[in-house]
Amino acid sequence: MITKVSDSGLLQLSEFVASHLGLHFPRDRWPDLQRAVGGAAQECGCRHELDRYIQGLLSPAFTQEQLKVLASHLTVGETYFFREKRSLEIFEERILPELVLARAGLGAPIRIWCAGCATGEEPYSVAIMLSRLMAGLTNWTVELLATDLNTKSLKKASEGTYGEWSFRGTPAWVRHTYFETGQGDRCTIVPAIKKMVRFAQLNLMDDVYPPLVNWTNGCDVIFCRNVLMYFTPEGMRKVIRQLYSSLATDGWLIVSPTETSHQLFPEFASVSFGDATFYRKLATCLPTTHALPVFDAGWSVVPLPEWTLRIPEPAQISSGEVNQGTPDNEAPSESTAPVVASYEQASGLYEQRRYEDLEQTILALRSGKGDYAPAMLLLARAYANQGRLAAALVWCDKAIAADKMAAPAHYLRSTILQEQGCVPEAVLALRQAVYAEPQFVLGHFTLGNLALKHGRRKESEKHFENALLLLARCEPKDIVPESEGLSAGELRGMIDLRSAASRKSRTEQTVGPCM
Repeated sequence: MITKVSDSGLLQLSEFVASHLGLHFPRDRWPDLQRAVGGAAQECGCRHELDRYIQGLLSPAFTQEQLKVLASHLTVGETYFFREKRSLEIFEERILPELVLARAGLGAPIRIWCAGCATGEEPYSVAIMLSRLMAGLTNWTVELLATDLNTKSLKKASEGTYGEWSFRGTPAWVRHTYFETGQGDRCTIVPAIKKMVRFAQLNLMDDVYPPLVNWTNGCDVIFCRNVLMYFTPEGMRKVIRQLYSSLATDGWLIVSPTETSHQLFPEFASVSFGDATFYRKLATCLPTTHALPVFDAGWSVVPLPEWTLRIPEPAQISSGEVNQGTPDNEAPSESTAPVVASYEQASGLYEQRRYEDLEQTILALRSGKGDYAPAMLLLARAYANQGRLAAALVWCDKAIAADKMAAPAHYLRSTILQEQGCVPEAVLALRQAVYAEPQFVLGHFTLGNLALKHGRRKESEKHFENALLLLARCEPKDIVPESEGLSAGELRGMIDLRSAASRKSRTEQTVGPCM
């Protein structure tokens, strides 16, 4: 058993931690401090000599290694991929386009720093966004630095292997596209994304930020989210001053919504995005809140129906999409000329993942005469593929309004609602899909999955049975409609596995554990 530290000892320790790490441990958090010091002492081989360990730590001769070990027990990074989506969508939709435009033709790198990166989910999320947003652009360099106080967290970040908990709320296709499956539920980030991030240990309370010495012009964007809240007020002010110094002129500081404060960021200009506030280092800083001006110089910003995180699919940005615009007195280029809208053309654009051109084509189709429900559904799919779920849902509803018996539209609507956690509404949409088209096998299969997931085994068996009856009419190699390439044989195998697992679970519950 580890000896309990006296109140006077904990007071000294809290002052030491505040001075050297900036972390705030008031009296009501002393039990946490006690546990952390005990764990650090054990790691240093002083489990039964806690007093000696504390004396060495508090002495002027303490080492940086001792401080690193203690820090690893005081900070526990709780994070996950694409956390605080609102901040990331603003970064994607507003900040990054401005940076790309400002650097056009200059060849200067865009520099991004994730301060307090914990186990790496945040910088890898940013890297995933960048890898897709910058796809097709030439002569661009992005330098992405991630730092943390906790060396154990950094080790995990460098390894890039994560469990199920790190993916909560993340669309499944992100894991399938950017991660390699390992043992159990463990997944490792693909090498192309991993090499985009440079990890380094850094104490934000240090007077010099060593990893930034080569960034002579400063950072363009600093993410420091859910970090400042753990500092003492004095430590917080010191870190904010140093973050300001580390930014380039016109650079951005992005903090958590819970950390925004006019009093804490007097050096910065507060930039309002409606329900979110970022901070900017301006050449002449105005200590007021103002809205970000609309970009000009030909950069086209398309307003979205709703702010939704867009986690882009491959080839979203091509080199031809970043331009300086076309003056009114010039003839439009081939890429900007009016299109002759047709569903066949829209379908071709969808297959090529030219989603912006697809949107223009669908809008041109809607302006003509006729019923274009399939085209609306195509646009909904494009939005869903980009992770723009709110926009996809809007166009699903438009497609359904045009054709209430369109089973694929109801099915896509259900898929989106499931991603948003609206399970009852998703089930209703699935029931509407199979009502509109009783032979819609994927609808029966998904209803069975949802029923099984919520413990309704008899209901799931009924849906699976319906799906199997429909699959019996198909050849094993036939592609199941709306399944994106899944064959009838593969789907039949999936149902068999789920049914077998359900029967095994029911048998175990009936018989009970073996003694």
